Amino acid sequence: MQEKMILLADDDQDDAEMFCEALAEIDESIVCYCSENGSGVLNTLKNQEKIPEIVFLDLNMPVMNGWECLKQLKSEERYKDIPVIMISTSSYMNDMDTAANLGAVCYFVKPNNFDDLKQVLRLITSNLENGLKETFSNLEKNKYLHVFCAE
Repeated sequence: MQEKMILLADDDQDDAEMFCEALAEIDESIVCYCSENGSGVLNTLKNQEKIPEIVFLDLNMPVMNGWECLKQLKSEERYKDIPVIMISTSSYMNDMDTAANLGAVCYFVKPNNFDDLKQVLRLITSNLENGLKETFSNLEKNKYLHVFCAE
């Protein structure tokens, strides 16, 4: 079984633990690297030979927030094609539009319910090899968890 590498930047320890626990229950082959900010994600990337399948970025974090990290990822040749999903407690349409304009493939509001989080992560991680466009389209059509996906 080939490992799948996922990066998560979230300064809320409870949210990060819930995220990693959900991933562990979904698929044992997923290795989730967590950081408290965008700077940590960039450092993790520099120290890994393997490029992750996907990066999840919280918006509001100290040191380097999600917007700054997303801009940095999309400006570097080695990382620009990594799918990035923005996650936040914010459901402001402006944030969703900004995420799409900066190159994120999707934005979703953090669920408080563990089962909802697992369902979204299961859909995303089970389609990493097949491309995520259809998965995101289905999530958005169903208005699932305030998901907004880029065209």
